[in-house]
Amino acid sequence: MNGAARGAVMGVNVSSDDDLPPRDRWARLRFAIIGPLLAAPPGAGELHEALAVLAAKTWRHPFTGLDLRFGVSTIERWLYAAKRAADPVRALRNQVRRDIGRFPSLSSDTVAALSAQYRSHPGWTAQLHHDNLKVTLAAAGIKCPSYPSVRRYLKAAGLLRRRAPRRTTDGAIAARSRLEQREVRSYEVEHVLQLLHLDFHHGSRKVLTRSGAYVKPLLVGFIDDRSRFLCHAQWYTNEGSRELVHGLCQALQKVGLPRSLMTDNGSAMICGEFTTGLHQLGILHLPTLPYSPHVNGKQENIWGRVEGRLLAMLEGEENLTLEQLNLATQAWITQEYHRTVHSEIGQTPLQRFLAGPSVARECPGSDALRDAFRIEVKRKQRRSDGTVSLDGQRFEIPSRYRGLEHIHLRYARWDLARVDLIDARTGQVLCPIRPLDKAANADALRRRLDPATAEQSAMPATGIAPLLKQMMADYAATGLPPAYVPTPEKDDAV
Repeated sequence: MNGAARGAVMGVNVSSDDDLPPRDRWARLRFAIIGPLLAAPPGAGELHEALAVLAAKTWRHPFTGLDLRFGVSTIERWLYAAKRAADPVRALRNQVRRDIGRFPSLSSDTVAALSAQYRSHPGWTAQLHHDNLKVTLAAAGIKCPSYPSVRRYLKAAGLLRRRAPRRTTDGAIAARSRLEQREVRSYEVEHVLQLLHLDFHHGSRKVLTRSGAYVKPLLVGFIDDRSRFLCHAQWYTNEGSRELVHGLCQALQKVGLPRSLMTDNGSAMICGEFTTGLHQLGILHLPTLPYSPHVNGKQENIWGRVEGRLLAMLEGEENLTLEQLNLATQAWITQEYHRTVHSEIGQTPLQRFLAGPSVARECPGSDALRDAFRIEVKRKQRRSDGTVSLDGQRFEIPSRYRGLEHIHLRYARWDLARVDLIDARTGQVLCPIRPLDKAANADALRRRLDPATAEQSAMPATGIAPLLKQMMADYAATGLPPAYVPTPEKDDAV
């Protein structure tokens, strides 16, 4: 069975997430198509057949939702581009055009005239700027660019109309694709860390918290499909995205980056931070079919051993704490579970994990992992004070970015102390931003604004606008007398 067929058995379903940035939608689709080939490379002479299988399948357009297909040569080009790159997801993104930010239709004289006109009249609309620029350039014998070109230049250069900002609320759009029904079949991947299973387990034994309350903890576990090696397991008092990411980062740092991760459709597993982090790390996310725990049966099987052996040996501890439970769990996994022969694989999980073959990748550092598991949101900047609102809290934007109408931020909803301003086109971090400190701003000290564009100092009065001057000249050329009766002066009145 080739990689594409194995992906179908495990419940792979390519979906388009409308909440993703546009630059990542095509990359996610392409990575979902070639991901099984990266996770389970075809054998010698089998690549063309695997590519033909993928080319025959129908995929969903990430923007329109229409069905589409890709040729063998196209899929092959994506595959080799991803294999050559250190970051396969970045290699599959749509490349940024080289002429972005350039305006060949605007000559240097046109730019100078438009900039001077903006400094004189910053309150004009883009249409009024274009109309008056047309007259100014016509007098100099220069062809005027089109209105869209002028408007794009004004926005790119930060020459925005200076007026009170309009407050609008951005609506959140969430789209989830329906998973296709699959046959129930036993499966096992061929490589170590080709597929990890993830799940939460509600423990039957209560623990005593520091507040003096008894609560039932939850165990999150990450098990390798081929070796049944338990990469990491930890007890928490809550089944949230923060705890899930905390446990996953520890698993990745212990064993490396897997090729794919299978989860159920719990709220923590489909949250934006978790799915975005997997995408950034090049880990293919495989959600199970709804109400089908048998698809993740290997993970369900280990919970019986946790209850039957680990928790059973803790029955004599009356005041069991979360710290004691976690310490006992790590000892049990290392000393017993990993060293006990598994009935189905015929060897211990540790032996099979070390024997390979493995498709693991090196895990990045702790800071890179924390940066990966964050969502990207779009906010409108308040032009009055240079702030944006994020989860009910206001953040200050550096003054050099005050010309941006919309701000793109990357953050985790449980950690508002780490919020970054990013470039919407490339996803690169521009700078960190901090919450608004009203008490510190009450000292009345204000820094001079950093220059956002070229010098925009005020110019001397230019008199009547060029367009109106031309109208008055054309009217005078008709030879008709003024169509109004002037008011007599006081000295002329008799």
